[in-house]
Amino acid sequence: MTKRDKIKVLFRHRSMEMGGVEKVVLSMLNHLDKNKFDLTICLNINQGELRNEIPGHVRKVYLTAGKEDFSKNPIIHKLQLAKRKLKLRKASKNPLVAQELLNDLYDVEIATTYAVYHAVLNSPNKNSRKIAWLHSDLTVSAFDNMRDNIFRNMQKFDYIIYGSRQCQQVLEEKYPSLQLPPGKVVLNAIPIEDLKVKAEAFIPEKEDVPTFVSVGRLHIRKGYRLLLEVHRQLLDAGYAHRIIVIGNGEDYSLLSSRIKELGVGESFRLLGTQLNPYPYVKNADFYIMPSESEGWPLIIAETLILQRPILATNVGGIPEMIDHLFTGYLTEYSQEGLYNGIKEFLTNRPLVENIRENLKNIEERFDNRKIFDAVENIIINLSKK
Repeated sequence: MTKRDKIKVLFRHRSMEMGGVEKVVLSMLNHLDKNKFDLTICLNINQGELRNEIPGHVRKVYLTAGKEDFSKNPIIHKLQLAKRKLKLRKASKNPLVAQELLNDLYDVEIATTYAVYHAVLNSPNKNSRKIAWLHSDLTVSAFDNMRDNIFRNMQKFDYIIYGSRQCQQVLEEKYPSLQLPPGKVVLNAIPIEDLKVKAEAFIPEKEDVPTFVSVGRLHIRKGYRLLLEVHRQLLDAGYAHRIIVIGNGEDYSLLSSRIKELGVGESFRLLGTQLNPYPYVKNADFYIMPSESEGWPLIIAETLILQRPILATNVGGIPEMIDHLFTGYLTEYSQEGLYNGIKEFLTNRPLVENIRENLKNIEERFDNRKIFDAVENIIINLSKK
């Protein structure tokens, strides 16, 4: 198939900081059939640990430079940030800014998250088919101030891909009169063999105390503030353990200060962003996800494949991934729930051993080719309309 015969697809995304959605984007760019599709990704900001991971056959365009390219001089750095903010504001109001950089028209345009719905809908190419990807539970309180706007945007798309069954079902249940375009649930693909190789890259330093690992953005919805308080409470009750959190975000300073106030600097550690967090996951005793809300978190699937017992809050798409007391432990998002869950993992050896045994054949659940085929069929069928 010649380049001219291929379906031209544009992905719009904010930036490439380490995160689950970014991994999904990279997975699609790497595995959608390059003989069928001519792929382009347009980033608002060329920023993040994964910005250089985009495959070579995919064209990358960006509206503004990332912080990695800014001056180390604090005054110049601040000026560059201000200039970038103005440029992004201009691009948001005027779609021709992106169009001049892209200098091309696409058959299908994909908004990878609700943060870029407007960018795709505002495309000057009115003939392209437009897909919205939804990874979030829009019914949680965190979306109260933006939910109506997100709904209005969703209604303008030609198709919606839901990252979990819960993302779709909860909207149907809570907003039954909401008229949305056709859609399909497509779970996130897991690069199983690559994951296993990365997990063997090194062996982290280990202490003789039960260790929980968590990977995620340091955001209030991820539950790390609550987890930190529960950690101190458990230590006071005599349950020795440590928690390692991998990731960065706006809560980093707040959590760092609170760690000092509680005197748990040795047992609750913030490692920041790690390009390869998987050796920490593989070599931990347990994985913990204390989130208030989630979609279909990729790290949960990855941790299942690495056969680590998981303690997670019973939110979003997580119950679709974990069978309570069989392949993991689900708890409510509360101080009491997290306290009892951690205590159970620390004291109930038969439960933990049973979960480990049940994880031995977990790979059979994941069929990546079916996932890529589903997305390819959605794009092909839309492009024909």
